[in-house]
Amino acid sequence: MSSKPTIYHEKQVKELCALHALNNLFQQKGSYSKSELDAICSRLSPNVWINPHRSMLGLGNYDINVIMAALQKKDCEAIWFDKRKDPACLNLSHISGFILNVPSDYKLGFVMLPLRRRHWIAIRQIQGNFYNLDSKLEVPQLIGRSSELIAYLKEQLECKEKEMFVIVSKEVEQKHLWINQTLPNANDQQLANHSPAERIASFSTYDYNNRDAECLRITEVRNCVVSRENF
Repeated sequence: MSSKPTIYHEKQVKELCALHALNNLFQQKGSYSKSELDAICSRLSPNVWINPHRSMLGLGNYDINVIMAALQKKDCEAIWFDKRKDPACLNLSHISGFILNVPSDYKLGFVMLPLRRRHWIAIRQIQGNFYNLDSKLEVPQLIGRSSELIAYLKEQLECKEKEMFVIVSKEVEQKHLWINQTLPNANDQQLANHSPAERIASFSTYDYNNRDAECLRITEVRNCVVSRENF
C-alpha cells in the first residue's frame, strides 16, 4: 500500500489568498512572504498613496500583476488560458501547476456580507495525483489523475466568472511546450485562424474595471514587465 503523500497546505489568513496560493503551489512554507509581495506592489506602482495592486488597508487582495512578478523571480510565468479552448490541449508534463481566480463570498466573523470578492486557488500534481490546494479548504482536495484533472478544469471554466492561469517555467513558456501543437477540435481551429487582435477582442465577458476582479486583460498582463534587476 502506498503511503499518503505529505502535502503543504497553507490556510487562509486575512486577504492573503494570493500569498497562500503561491506557497501552496511551490509546496514550501515561506516561498514568498507578505512583505515580499508588498514590496512588489510598491515597485509596480511607486510613489502612490493608494496602491492599485492590493487592498487599501494592506491586508492582501493582491492582483495578477503581483503574482506574475513573484513567479518571475523564480523563473516561472503565469499564462492566461483562453476558456474557448479545450483544457485537453494542455501538455501536463510541462506544466508546474495552475492558479484559478474565482468569485468568493466575504465574511466578517460568522456574518456573510453582501460583497463579492475574488479568490486565488492553487492546483498542482503531488506524487502522481492533482490536488486542489484552496487555502479556504480544511484539507487539500484530491482531484485525481490527468483525465480527472482535465474534466475538473472543464467544469471550472464553464463558469464565466472564473479565470485560469497556467504556471510554467520560463523555458516552457518561450518554447510553447505547455500546449499540444495539434488542435483538438473545430473551435480551436477557428481560433487559430483569427488574428491576435481578434482573439483579444473576443475574450470572455468579464468586469475588468472592477478592482476586486483581480484579473486584467491579457494585453495589460503581458505588458506588465518587471525587471528582475530591481529585486
